[in-house]
Amino acid sequence: MRPLGFAIVGAGAIGGVFADAVAQTADAELRLVVARRPDPVRALAEAHGAAWSTDLDGYLAADDVDVVVVATPSGTHADRAVPALESGKHVLVEKPLDVSLAAADRIIDAERRTGNVVAVVSQHRFDRSAERVAAAVAAGGLGRPTSATASCAWWRGQSYYDSGAWRGTWALDGGGATMNQAVHIIDLLLAVMGPPEEVFAWTGTLAHDRIEVEDTAVAVVRFASGALGTIQATTAAYPGVESALRVFGDAGSAVIVDDELTFLHATDGAAPEVGMAESGTAANQVTAADRLGDDERGLGPAHVRQLEDLVAVVRARQRGDRSARPRVGTAAARTTLALILGMYDSARTGRPVRLGTIPA
Repeated sequence: MRPLGFAIVGAGAIGGVFADAVAQTADAELRLVVARRPDPVRALAEAHGAAWSTDLDGYLAADDVDVVVVATPSGTHADRAVPALESGKHVLVEKPLDVSLAAADRIIDAERRTGNVVAVVSQHRFDRSAERVAAAVAAGGLGRPTSATASCAWWRGQSYYDSGAWRGTWALDGGGATMNQAVHIIDLLLAVMGPPEEVFAWTGTLAHDRIEVEDTAVAVVRFASGALGTIQATTAAYPGVESALRVFGDAGSAVIVDDELTFLHATDGAAPEVGMAESGTAANQVTAADRLGDDERGLGPAHVRQLEDLVAVVRARQRGDRSARPRVGTAAARTTLALILGMYDSARTGRPVRLGTIPA
């Protein structure tokens, strides 16, 4: 059986990450790269021994392509994913799913109609640190989760926004620091805390020019469980600090900083009483085995793990297992998108937004 054939639509920086990840994934082979500009698409394709085309629909009729990776500007994801699904391909969509719920629902509708697989890039769910914390929460090791904070304090220079006419626009970028940078840590927040019900947010454009979108946002979230959370998203934290998730419960807590598990205390059974003057730092259960190796850091390694998950699901479907689902599918991606859009809606109106009322 030949390896699954992949096509990448988009030859920007993230397209290169996906090309490298496909090359490192068993039972996967890059067959085609498609993008508008000939020089970058030719260079990326030739570096990986693949064909290339400047016809953005060139992947639709490619018989040797089984999976299409959509790595184009966010506001075009549905326009690329829906035809791919309708042509019989499976799809991996770069985050976010799209920039509106209406567009996201177009992808979900095509997924249902065709029965083909759609996975959405949320590679940090495949980090060992995130998996350890998610497993501890699911097993009740943190007791009842009571609150959490998700923070992405990064820097993007003006040159980043000036590098493409689509960057920093509502139509194609879909938002700023929240939609494009903090989306990953927000996704992890929801992975461990469950569905959000209501959000209140403020946003601002404080350190950049010539963009329509925010470079700074803060929000308060109420989850369906009753737990509370806060979100901070900024590309105005010079020179760039950290992305962190902190989860707190009545029987344990966990902290991930830049993908590294820095604190975990999970309780097996009833949590002993801790007086208010006592510090919990000595109870940190993180060991040397939890530390990430150099080969687990940065862009790429977690993308490979997500691609491996997608390949396994596609092969299971080919064997007739219609129940096989990717670990991160459209339902989870739509929930993350809804929360971010709720933040934007709240910032515009100055009122809390119940997430079931967000305009499509």
